[in-house]
Amino acid sequence: MGAITIIQYKTVNVDGLDVFYREAGDPSKPAFVLLHGFPSSSSMFRNLMPLLARDFHVLAPDLIGFGNSAAPSRESFEYTFENLTKNVAGFLAALKVDQYFLYVFDYGAPIGFRLAMRQPERVLGIVSQNGNIYQEGLGPKWAERAKYWANPTPELRAQYESAFAPATIKGQYLTGEKPGTVGPDGYSLDIAHTTEPGYAERQDDLIFDYQTNVALYPQFQDYVRQYQPEILAAWGKNDPSFIYPGAPRS
Repeated sequence: MGAITIIQYKTVNVDGLDVFYREAGDPSKPAFVLLHGFPSSSSMFRNLMPLLARDFHVLAPDLIGFGNSAAPSRESFEYTFENLTKNVAGFLAALKVDQYFLYVFDYGAPIGFRLAMRQPERVLGIVSQNGNIYQEGLGPKWAERAKYWANPTPELRAQYESAFAPATIKGQYLTGEKPGTVGPDGYSLDIAHTTEPGYAERQDDLIFDYQTNVALYPQFQDYVRQYQPEILAAWGKNDPSFIYPGAPRS
């Protein structure tokens, strides 16, 4: 019987903001940084981390505004993917992580690829789970979001409140899955976080800012072509947001 993996739960201050993270494995081994997506947190990796910890030093932070990390007001922190990327970079610097493997999912993908294209020498490889960097990987709903980006009226912004509804979040876990194969723990925790003050507004800001990621897709692709990092693209074919045609291009 193998040794039991201990996951530690820690907080580090990055530029005045507390970043909660999970840590497992031997710090002398290569670092593996796990970046979660919407509407989740590092809790989505709770079952994966013990498996990776056999061979890696595993670090999974909660992004600012998600999970148990700080969620500053919109007046004191601009919720953009650029600022989330800067915070993750600060997190890695605070923990003195100079080189690392990346596991990116959903929202974590553009953050991870921003880091990679700016400091390619630090990235040892990438696992991308429904982590899109191609127009072909955008599902039909992104056409509607593009209309919102072009004309960000209060009325259109209000429409995206449904993205944080319990039924929508539950559907993100259950759509395309066989009945009885997905436990309620993940979506129940995500739904609980939606009740926190200011949650919907800061998530609306990120939906609007996602257009900056799409604009960076060509640069992400240039990074992949130029540096040719080892990439494992794992894709759920029933994902309605980032659809599987984005996988063969990775």
